[in-house]
Amino acid sequence: MTSTGEVEGRAGPPLWWARRRDAVVDVALAAVSAAECAWEGIRFAHEAGIPVAAGVLFGAVVGATLVLRRRWPIAVVLVGIAVAPAEMGFLLSVAGMYSLASSEVPRRIIGALASMSLVATFIVMYLKTRGDVEADPALVVALSGFVAVALTVPPMLLGLYIGARRRLMESLQERADSLERELSLLADRAEERAEWARTEERTRIAREMHDVVAHRVSLMVVHAAALEAVAVKDPARAAKNAALVGDMGRQALTELREMLGVLRAAPPKAAVAAAAAAAVPVGPVALVGGADEGPSLEELEALVGQSRAAGMAVEMVVQGEGAAYAAEVEQTAYRVVQEALTNCHKHAPGARVVVRLAHREGEVAMQVENGPCEGQADGVGLPSGGNGLVGMRERVLGLGGVFVSGPTDAGGFRVSAVLPVH
Repeated sequence: MTSTGEVEGRAGPPLWWARRRDAVVDVALAAVSAAECAWEGIRFAHEAGIPVAAGVLFGAVVGATLVLRRRWPIAVVLVGIAVAPAEMGFLLSVAGMYSLASSEVPRRIIGALASMSLVATFIVMYLKTRGDVEADPALVVALSGFVAVALTVPPMLLGLYIGARRRLMESLQERADSLERELSLLADRAEERAEWARTEERTRIAREMHDVVAHRVSLMVVHAAALEAVAVKDPARAAKNAALVGDMGRQALTELREMLGVLRAAPPKAAVAAAAAAAVPVGPVALVGGADEGPSLEELEALVGQSRAAGMAVEMVVQGEGAAYAAEVEQTAYRVVQEALTNCHKHAPGARVVVRLAHREGEVAMQVENGPCEGQADGVGLPSGGNGLVGMRERVLGLGGVFVSGPTDAGGFRVSAVLPVH
């Protein structure tokens, strides 16, 4: 359907009508009004002393002006008032007053024209009634007033009611259209938020997989290379390295199973409902179990010990008194140190590494610095995806912290991060 109510492909309504049905109704009313005024024009011609044909033609033209009632209602009412002395145009006056009252014409103009029509009808009826019958003047006035009110007030009141109802329906339709547009916008925003959440979650999954697996696998590769080097010369050390490789592999598989188990688990209905009702995007939910299941700062010593067992010279320095921090703070600090040690295994074999952890008021700082590489970089063939520093930076900045990395003057590399504890 088009805005005019017609089916697309058909001819639209003619001229000023909004619908073809309106045009048919107005033309029919104009035809009836023209016939009525033409009949009344015969009497007007006799009284005015003009040819009957002229009176009939004048009445037909006057009555036919009713076809303009939707386009120019003021003109139709004025024509009805003008021909009131000729005692013609009953339908013209009634339909014109109704159309005027139901239009968008200001109320003061409607009131003025209604008053003019009332006075004109009253005068014509008063003169006609006083000349036709001998009656009490008060009765003539009352009868004339009743007829004038009956011909003016009801169509005006009906027109005002229909106009107000039409405007109300238009207002409701506009509100419905506005609500539909708002719902469409909300649906688009919800889809955008869902896509944003999916993108963030994919990024987070990749970062978690990188942090959890890369360190274990890197240690396994280091131990495997050492095992290959000492397999013949030192069987006892080779057996020890083989046991370490097995332990690392089992730990990596365990962490992978935990992560995949969380990814396969359906999210709670309450969380889904809350995310759907949120007006702004929220941060991604932790992947590996709850907040209490991730690694903590207490496990840093064991993490450093694993690197020592792989042959790296690692020194750990702790400053300040440790405290119980939020789970995401401890997990982020652990992952930063873990990834920095992994990079040392990849890019600085044989270098001396210092891990510093400082507990300060309102923040916790960590730094991993390695000296110049004494061996051949990537000597054990560890691949690098180039996402380690990016992932660390994303984690730290996501908690409102500061992350700095870069080469040192001594030829090594330093990774530093500061996390707010609140």
